[in-house]
Amino acid sequence: MRYWISAAALVAVMGVAGTAQAQTGAVEGRVDRLEREMRAVQRKVFPGGAGQVVEPQITPEANVTVPGAPSGSPVADLTQRVAALEGSVQTLTGQVEQDGYRLRQIEDAFAAYKRSTDARLKALEDGSSRSGGSGDPAIVPVDLGGGTEPARPATRPGRTPPPPAAAEVPAAKPTGARAQQVAAVEKPNSGDPAEDGYLYGFRLWQAKLYPEARKELEVVATKYPQHRRASYAQNLLGRTYLDANAPSLAAVAFYENYKKNPNGERAPDSLYYLAQALTKLKKPASEVCKVYTELDQLYGGRLSAEMKAGIVEGRAAQKCK
Repeated sequence: MRYWISAAALVAVMGVAGTAQAQTGAVEGRVDRLEREMRAVQRKVFPGGAGQVVEPQITPEANVTVPGAPSGSPVADLTQRVAALEGSVQTLTGQVEQDGYRLRQIEDAFAAYKRSTDARLKALEDGSSRSGGSGDPAIVPVDLGGGTEPARPATRPGRTPPPPAAAEVPAAKPTGARAQQVAAVEKPNSGDPAEDGYLYGFRLWQAKLYPEARKELEVVATKYPQHRRASYAQNLLGRTYLDANAPSLAAVAFYENYKKNPNGERAPDSLYYLAQALTKLKKPASEVCKVYTELDQLYGGRLSAEMKAGIVEGRAAQKCK
């Protein structure tokens, strides 16, 4: 009888031990899986490793008794580790999701900004192309006594220069009465070839000898581009075309002066008379108004009273908003 009791007790003990071992193995499996998941999350959060480890925000409490298991047993310890790891995984997962959401918001905002910027740049380029291809701007500055004009600052525009409208036939050497008119124009001789060339071209322009004036002015503008009179010469070159009823060629000359030498003293005048040339070419009012607006924005503080009055009159004629 004692033998059978001992055998039964032995079987019960072995059963309990087997159950505890099975539970321990199951919990250890969960721990191993969670630890692998934790390492995967940490690799995601810290690309490249660098040995960085995230400490769990949820730590096991002391003296926690797990129902159905003896206090201090290996199963209780493993259960606490599992609970801590599960809490850490949940916390890290939430942080990763929040970071991913913020990153998507930033990417969407940047994409929207890029689309807006590209659209604005394309609109500016299209507007410049239409303005250049549909008629070159021309400006007729008002020269003061002696051929000098007040200095004005300029800002370099970011536009595409308009193509030349046509090629002019070189002027033949004047003969007869024309030659006498040219000879009657005094040539200055100050020792500064750029200054002398501009003043001589200016005097020829005043005498309405436009082909001869253009020849002198072109030399100054191309041969002495760094001289202060280069801006004057290029601008007055446009005037000779405009006065000769060639607004398209005048527009090319004025636009070149504005584009290549925006800090030149005659750049504001070129932009001002550009609007007049566009009007003479019967261009859309929107293009003319854009020129007036740009002139006012770039040079408004330095324009003469006459030019400001001309802008007001021109905008009113074009019904600019």
